[in-house]
Amino acid sequence: MGLNEDVGRRLRMLRRERGLSLSELSRRSRVGKGTLSELERGTRNPTLETLYALATALGLPLSAVLSDPPPGGVPGSAPVTVSGSAVTAVLIERYEDEAAVTDVFRVRIRAGALQESRAHVPGTRESLMVLAGTAVVGPPDDTRTAGPGAGAHWRADMPHVYGAPDGDVEGILFVRTPATGSP
Repeated sequence: MGLNEDVGRRLRMLRRERGLSLSELSRRSRVGKGTLSELERGTRNPTLETLYALATALGLPLSAVLSDPPPGGVPGSAPVTVSGSAVTAVLIERYEDEAAVTDVFRVRIRAGALQESRAHVPGTRESLMVLAGTAVVGPPDDTRTAGPGAGAHWRADMPHVYGAPDGDVEGILFVRTPATGSP
């Protein structure tokens, strides 16, 4: 099964577990019902922005729709890659305990692009450690700039941005979602 089919299967399962119709999940996520239907059938390529909108509407971390929860917190065998308007993210780890789910992504922010991310599940926080380049991240009215070896963190339960004004950025992104949003 490919990424589209895997994501579609998980979206359908998570939506049904919560007793939501396609129409209700579409309304909550602001993702078109036709798009959602195509995603669930595995016939549409999911973007990072769309998957985050759906995961947030379901009250879950992004990793819940990208991969099946690994037994004992051991990462799956194949990394999952998803791209948005400015960011490409590879899920490299999912750590879950009683307090939260922490997703760890290897990210690339494309030069000159700006990605606007909607608010995630309440209480979600993000931290970026920059490996190369200069990143501009955080709430649009309170961005942080971080270069190689530096980091930035911000609340991700409010709209936030990712930008790379001076060339591609390589980094490690930690997304910590409170356990109330866990599957």
